[in-house]
Amino acid sequence: MEYREEDFLMLSGVQHFAFCRRQWALIHIEMLWEENLRTAEGEKLHDICHDGFFDESRGNVIISRAMPIFSRTLGASGECDVVEFKRSKTGINLDGREGNYTVYPIEYKHGEPKEDDCDIMQLAAQAICLEEMLVCEVKKGAIYYGKTRRRLEVEITMDIKNKVRESFEQMHRYIKDGHIPTVKTSRRCSACSLKELCIPKLQKITSVKKYLDENLGECSDK
Repeated sequence: MEYREEDFLMLSGVQHFAFCRRQWALIHIEMLWEENLRTAEGEKLHDICHDGFFDESRGNVIISRAMPIFSRTLGASGECDVVEFKRSKTGINLDGREGNYTVYPIEYKHGEPKEDDCDIMQLAAQAICLEEMLVCEVKKGAIYYGKTRRRLEVEITMDIKNKVRESFEQMHRYIKDGHIPTVKTSRRCSACSLKELCIPKLQKITSVKKYLDENLGECSDK
């Protein structure tokens, strides 16, 4: 299946979706957003990379910054923070360049490596876009973490790509139905920029009667 351009979702949304589906829905369906320290610092780091789309050459590597990308099969579009085209014996031809090149996307994150695969999902989504656009195979990429100031190389497997595809299929269904998932509260909620708008504690309440019984019991006794 291929999506029309007017139905494209934000590519970066897959990271929100993997982190918390309710967070993604509040941002991308309800259009809610609140800044916190982490989001502000993350945006500042991305501004350094996204200073307009341009290329530069360093030896056998061509570096593209803020490269616009899209995928009709995912139904998504966005930008790569950085894509390195590395000269190699195998790979693709680039217009106006001699030789062959492998494609290596790099995503920039403010914090540090996570236990989950949220960031890897976003990198894999970029890989899918690059594969469709350039007719190539992207086997590896990297995530640069601002807190550690190091790159973490990532193997982009077929399993993670399939997980990305399944996530985008679900996101398109949620958009079509206007569905806002309920929240599963966890330690993540305390770090979420939308916790005051989401109100995770209230999501645990199963009925108005239960809420009244738990919170207004003393008043009703009087």
